[in-house]
Amino acid sequence: MTGKIPQDAALIVLGPGGLALAKRLKPQLPGSDIHGLRGRADEVDGADETFTDTMAHVAGLFRAGRPIIGVCAAGILIRAVAGLLSDKRSEPAVVALAEDGSCAVPLLGGHHGANRLAIKIADITGGQAAVTTAGDVGLGLALDDPPPGWCAANPMAAKKITQTLLAGGPVALVVEAGDAGWIAESGAAFTDDAPVAVRVTDRAVDNPADDLILHPPVLALGVGCERGADASEVIDLAEATLKAAGLAAGAVASVVSLDLKADEGAVHALADHLGVPARFFDAETLEVETPRLANPSDVVFTEVGCHGVSEGAALACVGADGQLVVEKKKSARATCAIARAPGNIHPEQVGRAQGVLTIVGIGPGASGWRTPEATAALNRAEDVVGYALYLDLVADLIEGTPRHSSELGREEDRARRALDLAATGRRVALVCSGDAGIYALATLVYELLDRNGRNDQGGGWNRVRVSVAPGISALQAAAARIGAPLGHDFCAISLSDLLTLPEDIERRLRAAADGDFVVALYNPVSKRRRTQLVSARDILLEKRPPETPVILARNLGRADETVRVISLGDLDVDMVDMLTLVMIGSSQSRTFETSAGMRVYTPRGYEKKMDAAS
Repeated sequence: MTGKIPQDAALIVLGPGGLALAKRLKPQLPGSDIHGLRGRADEVDGADETFTDTMAHVAGLFRAGRPIIGVCAAGILIRAVAGLLSDKRSEPAVVALAEDGSCAVPLLGGHHGANRLAIKIADITGGQAAVTTAGDVGLGLALDDPPPGWCAANPMAAKKITQTLLAGGPVALVVEAGDAGWIAESGAAFTDDAPVAVRVTDRAVDNPADDLILHPPVLALGVGCERGADASEVIDLAEATLKAAGLAAGAVASVVSLDLKADEGAVHALADHLGVPARFFDAETLEVETPRLANPSDVVFTEVGCHGVSEGAALACVGADGQLVVEKKKSARATCAIARAPGNIHPEQVGRAQGVLTIVGIGPGASGWRTPEATAALNRAEDVVGYALYLDLVADLIEGTPRHSSELGREEDRARRALDLAATGRRVALVCSGDAGIYALATLVYELLDRNGRNDQGGGWNRVRVSVAPGISALQAAAARIGAPLGHDFCAISLSDLLTLPEDIERRLRAAADGDFVVALYNPVSKRRRTQLVSARDILLEKRPPETPVILARNLGRADETVRVISLGDLDVDMVDMLTLVMIGSSQSRTFETSAGMRVYTPRGYEKKMDAAS
């Protein structure tokens, strides 16, 4: 089966039996997440997202272009999306899967991922993939859905040629570049000198007539540019170079350059424009290519340690048997060259990618409080770094992924380890509980980059793409559990004096008391710190009554979660530990009893607004 398996499938589950199968499939379907029917397969049982209306939820996913795997009757999926069908070339894959895994049926998008998903699922479950598309069944290939890296220049021509092949009619196979074994070794019978052909070429074809034009991934597009070069200049230079040489952009397998350009926005913009990966080589590797360069430069060697960037990178990508087909071309701030490989290029096997570090906030721990962005980052990661307890909370998402853990208190070690791994070109997730930017490691990573990463002093850290995936913070989770105590102005203060001077903590507490803020206290106590919480209580009591509500929220989102409400005057150090968030209301915060228990809220002033309006 050719083509690429979709990376972000939604597993739709309507009951506990289907949930067990979805959990089995999820680790082997990158980027997938589980959507469970509330009350029957919800987040408590391991679903990433829940819904109440199956038809509406499936329709919404379909409209958003998400591949769908429904562990349910095929009719449910058909009725959910029937009114949305319009263009089979743009619709996402839809697969119906029996609850016991015995049968996976591609319902829609057979050549847009559904067939591949069904076959992958059948491989996992030991079941059968009910593939019905004619080309796959009769020929063993899908000409309009070529393997990764290949490009069909005129995919609409594939239908007629497939029909001709199925009918035993004459179709030629003309291979001008690359390895077309997936076509030649299929069940299709090709004829020399036929009136129509499947033409495999790296050349641009302006008038293909009835031929199907397939571009194999055989070209390496080497680029170099000045720091901060405009993306449009690099893209224009590359397109002009391809056009002048009569080469097809669809045959470009990768954009390649020197590793010093791994963080260059214009290089990545070109790769995105062409829809191919960007790969990078160190100067030593490019210097080996000097005898093959058409335009070696001592000036370039003095600046970066090799005699050519664009030509050298292109040649390094295509290997010793490849050749330079377009010498270096220049614009004001960029260079471009093209090399051709004798066979297909597999970009993931040459050079290395730009390293990616995502600092992931996983929330308090419950899967239902974990954002889709965080889940996707963990699914994509090649390495996961974090405190062992936090990694255990996402064990289902990182099964089989290398784990790098360290003890509590070794935060800088974890941040450095994550940056070092990413600097080698890997995709790394650095895991934090709660929100990654609130008393967590995002700040430390950026501090290390600022302190050590500039001017390439951090072992390549400055070339890593760093981002933050936010999570539900402890203060948000505590507020949600008890009502709406954060309805008006609030602040968060850490009572830990490991990184903050005690006098600064006291100054902030007094400012919070003077401002009558709701105050969330992080790190309230430890085995050695037993006085700060008492001091904080006394400072706040100077400005607000002893009846002020205090929320003690411990182990939020985990099996032994507890949330209770006491008064500020009763707050005692023995009531809390390091796993407890202490939230102290303002003078305006109120409590009242409901059938579900005590609720706390802080009014914002809507009552006065409504009274004034009336």
